[in-house]
Amino acid sequence: MATAASLSGTLPSAIPVREILPWAIFGGLMLVLGIYFVGVEEGAAAVFNSMYVHEFVHDGRHLLGFPCH
Repeated sequence: MATAASLSGTLPSAIPVREILPWAIFGGLMLVLGIYFVGVEEGAAAVFNSMYVHEFVHDGRHLLGFPCH
């Protein structure tokens, strides 16, 4: 059995919020960008004029419940 002395060195250390915040912002931006390309990139609001992006994420649209046709 383990003793209290051997467990004292295994406690996790706290990560400061200012170290997590840039990664959380980056992850949030990537999520918003992904949702845009899967859910919005089509029709009049499209940034790209061709249907390449739409066809690339077509199955993902249906999997996530976005109608496209």
